[in-house]
Amino acid sequence: MEETFVPFRGIKNDLRGRLMCYKQDWTGGFKAGFRILAPTTYIFFASAIPVISFGEQLERNTDGVLTAVQTLASTALCGIIHSIIGGQPLLILGVAEPTVIMYTFMFNFAKDRPDLGRDQFLAWTGWVCVWTAGLLFLLSILGACSIINRFTRLAGELFGLLIAMLFMQQAIKGLVEEFRIPQHENPKSTEFIPSWRFANGMFALVLSFGLLLTGLRSRKARSWRYGTGWLRSFIADYGVPLMVLVWTAVSYTPAGSVPKGIPRRLFSPNPWSPGAYENWTVIKDMLNVPVVYIIGAFIPATMIAVLYYFDHSVASQLAQQKEFNLRKPSSYHYDLLLLGLLTLLCGLIGIPPANGVIPQSPMHTKSLATLKHQLLRNRLVATARKSIKKNATLGQLYGNMQEAYHQMQTPLAYQEPSARGLNELKESTVQAATCAGNIDAPIDETLFDIEKEIDDLLPVEVKEQRLSNLLQATMVGGCVAAMPILKKIPTSVLWGYFAFMAIESLPGNQFWERILLLFTAPSRRYKVLEQQHATFVETVPFKTIAIFTIFQTAYLLVCFGLTWIPIAGVMFPLMIMLLVPVRQYILPKFFKGAHLYDLDAAEFEEAPALPFNLAAETELGHGASYAGDAEILDEVITRSRGEFRHTCSPKITSSTATPENDPRSHHSPRLSCSPRLSELKGERSPRASGKGPDSPRAGEPKPSNLGKSPLNSSSS
Repeated sequence: MEETFVPFRGIKNDLRGRLMCYKQDWTGGFKAGFRILAPTTYIFFASAIPVISFGEQLERNTDGVLTAVQTLASTALCGIIHSIIGGQPLLILGVAEPTVIMYTFMFNFAKDRPDLGRDQFLAWTGWVCVWTAGLLFLLSILGACSIINRFTRLAGELFGLLIAMLFMQQAIKGLVEEFRIPQHENPKSTEFIPSWRFANGMFALVLSFGLLLTGLRSRKARSWRYGTGWLRSFIADYGVPLMVLVWTAVSYTPAGSVPKGIPRRLFSPNPWSPGAYENWTVIKDMLNVPVVYIIGAFIPATMIAVLYYFDHSVASQLAQQKEFNLRKPSSYHYDLLLLGLLTLLCGLIGIPPANGVIPQSPMHTKSLATLKHQLLRNRLVATARKSIKKNATLGQLYGNMQEAYHQMQTPLAYQEPSARGLNELKESTVQAATCAGNIDAPIDETLFDIEKEIDDLLPVEVKEQRLSNLLQATMVGGCVAAMPILKKIPTSVLWGYFAFMAIESLPGNQFWERILLLFTAPSRRYKVLEQQHATFVETVPFKTIAIFTIFQTAYLLVCFGLTWIPIAGVMFPLMIMLLVPVRQYILPKFFKGAHLYDLDAAEFEEAPALPFNLAAETELGHGASYAGDAEILDEVITRSRGEFRHTCSPKITSSTATPENDPRSHHSPRLSCSPRLSELKGERSPRASGKGPDSPRAGEPKPSNLGKSPLNSSSS
């Protein structure tokens, strides 16, 4: 994104870039066929369930003025509008916890004022939304989103982990409440006597942990040994929604032998109930609000505007991280302008506004990466089988798949022809073909295992389109009419889903991976290098990694503690925004520039990217992550600038020109084996001269070299 503070220039650039690919945003979604339903259903549940829970929380905190009906309506309305005319369609909008906190604060302020009270609360919040929209308009016009370039991985991943902690906190608090008597309930009811409360709580633990464990397990179904391929894919795509239905059904098994209120279920008024639709005409009451409160609404509006500016921008940034290899341009300025319009609309009809949410937005991108992988894989498998039937050589086979891959990219009219392609063939495959007698001999499935080899050839890509966002927002809107059905879901299933979303957001968070590295035994740290890993593991001393991670963890705990302060809690984004000057001016005084560059490379420190019409698809294979049999990106450790290391990667690359049908023309005779692995194991380093130390025997622990500079290691 170009960093510009010239009025309207950022919005103009965003519109120009997104209009060029607007048509393909729709055609790409429809061409995916019924497969688009998998990411749609996945993100629908991830969006709807928290919104329903936040709606119940609002209903308790506002004495029924706002309910789950309003939060669902806001999420659906804003989501539908954003999916159609928004800039970045990967961004998911929804009513989030900070909005609930702000509306609770404003209600507590208004209800005690005789000239406002409960009746004028929504009219006053309408004025708050008017002021908020004006501030968001101003921020977008003046190019405030250019500051997002200064938000490095340090701030973004800390914020993502903080949101995960808040989701887990909500799950734990919800389970604890299952053992207590809810507010505004009759404590003398049968289901609230101590023995039945304990039974309800224990049953809630079974339902929530059952959903959590089975949901996490189902996401890995593609790597199961059991079942047919289509069944494993179906479970991986739709397993989590199915588990919600399964555990809801389980909750009805003891129905005949327990009181009616066990287990506890969702509660919300139906949209056609008396009073449920009074908020839609709040605009006619806004002129009845005293002038002093209209002017005073600017104070909470300022807090909400800062909150939305940060949440919306960071959610969009996390949805389009570099490891996703997105081809289409960002749209921060225009999306913030549209958020102002949506906030104004929500305020005028008396519903809480929606903004970009975490972790749903990056979860949406990950699910579309899985979809794109499946579409490409099916095409390449068919191409490979057709080539083998025609007795093609290994080079011809690879060339045919490369051609099919480029055909699937559907480049835009203004893009130059793509120079990207598939990843390289495994060295073992080339060697097997060579050992068979002739590299140009016809290939068969004994040498080229189609089902396994193609997964290694495909880089991570994302199916960038608008259809899944539109469908999931429409389904959220359908929940308003389906409220009688939704009220059959146990609240404990919601707490299990909150925990699932918290854990699901952790893979790919480099901050989380460094925390795990700190708790890894020194004698076992070399295991990190045997897996996919970020470059800092090899280039930064472990002591520096530890200090940087401890600083980040301490800052995270401060931000988390701030959320416990009733009203100051909504200002935790200011603490994270403070990381911008901390990262730019303070951290360089305590960390070497090269180390800080590997641990947390800032976008403004990198070489400028090529324009989209030149760079799209030109570097797809370079530094891309590789998909295995399990969920795409599930085990990926993100990296600072896109580098990604494979220890002893069985791939070769090309440095010399060879005939087109020779597979070596696509690869090089250079084995990319990490030199740190043998050093950490105590074996001879491939870079060291002479004899290296022997591998340590059991019971003889040796100090790990993980994290030490490779230059220092070789010199020592």
